[in-house]
Amino acid sequence: MAVNYGSKRVVVGAHYGLRDWLAQRVTGLLMALFTFIVLAQLLLAKGPIGYDLWAGIFAAQWMKVLTFSVIIALLYHVWVGMRDVLMDYITAAVWLRLALQIFTIVWLVGCAGWAIQVLWRL
Repeated sequence: MAVNYGSKRVVVGAHYGLRDWLAQRVTGLLMALFTFIVLAQLLLAKGPIGYDLWAGIFAAQWMKVLTFSVIIALLYHVWVGMRDVLMDYITAAVWLRLALQIFTIVWLVGCAGWAIQVLWRL
């Protein structure tokens, strides 16, 4: 029996393709650039590396916004990766995969809330 792989082919599983592949690369690049910026500030700083230096780096509003943007990128990066892993490896029990995906979403939203509290001291 011949299988038709034409336009009516149904793809199942992690079928998000180029969009998620590109999102992983863009968010990874953003995190790498942020790491470079923080390292440059540390290397160019004078004096000992302690709480005062770290607090000074993240005191500026633009740095808080940039840091939160990177945290959001990190959370999306994690979501795409975890969703793909769960879809690829938890195939027998759909309810378990759904429960793990819900847990992941709740955990990531909690991390975002915690990041807001840390950055803006709410």
